[in-house]
Amino acid sequence: MSKIFAFSIRKDEEPYLKEWAAAHPNVTVDYTDQLLTPATAKLAQGADGVVVYQQLDYTSETLQALADQGVTKMSLRNVGVDNIDMAKAKELGFSITNVPVYSPNAIAEHAAIQAARILRQTKRLDAKMARGDLHWAPTIGREVRDQTVGVIGTGHIGRVFMQIMEGFGAKVIAYDVFKNPELAAQGYYVDSLDDLYKQADVVSLHVPAMKSNYHMINSQALAKMKDDAVLVNVSRGPLVDTDAVIQALDNGKLFGFVMDTYEDEVGVFNADWSAKAFPDARLKNLIDRPNVLVTPHTAFYTTHAVRNMVVKAFDNNLALVEGRPAETPVKIE
Repeated sequence: MSKIFAFSIRKDEEPYLKEWAAAHPNVTVDYTDQLLTPATAKLAQGADGVVVYQQLDYTSETLQALADQGVTKMSLRNVGVDNIDMAKAKELGFSITNVPVYSPNAIAEHAAIQAARILRQTKRLDAKMARGDLHWAPTIGREVRDQTVGVIGTGHIGRVFMQIMEGFGAKVIAYDVFKNPELAAQGYYVDSLDDLYKQADVVSLHVPAMKSNYHMINSQALAKMKDDAVLVNVSRGPLVDTDAVIQALDNGKLFGFVMDTYEDEVGVFNADWSAKAFPDARLKNLIDRPNVLVTPHTAFYTTHAVRNMVVKAFDNNLALVEGRPAETPVKIE
């Protein structure tokens, strides 16, 4: 009988873990709410594989601690693998899977909703209402259909976002190093990022974090954007130079900013700071601005997406354990 151990299982994930376990009575499933660390790896003793999700790095020490328990089959409940020490994973003979597509709609919907809220200035209006000010002016909105929306990255999420924004009536343009043939045939792509920045009223990022696009949104990129542009980042924090964005907000270059991912979010997001000193002055600066909408990396966080993340990760791990090809293996190099 196979055994799978899961780390950092949240309360909202438990029903789906139990659903999967009930559907697989030949597999022993155990779990903890603790993150996978060198110290907690021992909890996986006797398991054939592990299911994990965390913002912490999967360091050399963490991977070695798992291997010391005889576990080298690891399935992530998320897409990102940039926090795995791949050299150590290869050395130890790990097999790793992820869940690259759990709900593009969840993230694309969030980006679209927040972008529309910025355009309609709902945060300012909510604040006025809360203090009893029911004046209209000067809080006038912009209609989404009047905007040109520039989408950087046309993978699963980017394409859904494009469809939603077109549903509003917006003109949509796109840029991607790897063009989708169907979108190319329909004429969505511009020739360069500079072209997109020049034309777009809303710039939305839908690309992974890599060394090549670290701080791709910097002072130079922002200077090329239209005045009063809206920037949307629901992808990865390191894509954006936060200080450059703050400067663009200060000088009025940006009309607003949607931020679901933050380059310094680890250890700050998904924690309660209401009764203690807030640990990041720069983040607090953004949260307090009337034209910035910050969410703590929750664009993905829907019932549909969470169920898919859990079920697909366990399906992948069982395939690894049983020696079958997993649906979404991660290339270890």
